[in-house]
Amino acid sequence: MNIIRMFGGLGNQMFQYALYMKLKSLGKEVKFDDINEYRGEKARPIMLAVFGIDYPRATWDEITQFTDGSMEIRKRIRRQLFGRRAIEYVEKDGYDPEVLSFESMYIRGAFQSEKYFEDIKDEIRQLYRFPELEKMHLPEKLYNVTRECLNEIESCMAVGLHMYRSDSRDDEELYGGICTEKYYEGAVRYILDRVEDAKFYIFSNEPKWVKGWVDGLIESLMQEDMSKKEKKAFEARFVMVEANTEYTGYLDMLLMSKCKHNIISNSSFSWWSAWLNDNSDKIVVAPGKWKNNVESDDFYTEGMVLIDAEGQLNRIIK
Repeated sequence: MNIIRMFGGLGNQMFQYALYMKLKSLGKEVKFDDINEYRGEKARPIMLAVFGIDYPRATWDEITQFTDGSMEIRKRIRRQLFGRRAIEYVEKDGYDPEVLSFESMYIRGAFQSEKYFEDIKDEIRQLYRFPELEKMHLPEKLYNVTRECLNEIESCMAVGLHMYRSDSRDDEELYGGICTEKYYEGAVRYILDRVEDAKFYIFSNEPKWVKGWVDGLIESLMQEDMSKKEKKAFEARFVMVEANTEYTGYLDMLLMSKCKHNIISNSSFSWWSAWLNDNSDKIVVAPGKWKNNVESDDFYTEGMVLIDAEGQLNRIIK
């Protein structure tokens, strides 16, 4: 039996469950440890149920057996003297096919690559279909706001723009200096050059910062000879979406997935929002690298347009 240690928010949970599906397709027994990362007061919610997903949970005895985490005095002394004897795999950088060969392992990692489930991606896409809004049983106010936004998105050349500032994340050394203001400006310019009447729906974990950035972006993009009317119309092409919290963030993913095109950040939540977009002509703009000092190609999917931190076109993934 393998045990996958679940961690992170919805995006990471979706990658981990996709790995689970792949391992199951190979005939392996797999369970989840959804205890260790989700028992503190500040733990993020487990959100897979939004897709109607349930999963087999490992017992605490099974988890401690794999991780050599028993609190028995004898075993604690033995660990102090000789170290931990865990049957454990910790994710390496990028795609590692060795993960798919395990028969008895405690598996830790995010596994943020389509390569882990490429041959069953149609099944994964079917699995991660959001229910209709009417069937989500949302509070009336939230339902009305979401319905209105969804109607707008489906009636225009909507571009879902997910802003997740790399320099605001805990591990700045790993993520800093990637999703810069210039990156987002370059991404918006790329879309504007190719999509007539593009309208940008902006989602972010830092709406106050984003509002200031959007004002500056609009000013930099406006042509000097624009009339007041033209400027007002241009400003209306940038819409902040702010209705959701950590517990209703899946609605942001739903809305972004319904856009015609996507500009993403280097986050798993952002990645899935674009991956679930089923527009055959979609443009997906992504940052030129996913993490600092890590080979990034395994994170990208075919057709992604990469823009670097200076706002310049890097390449298009073939």
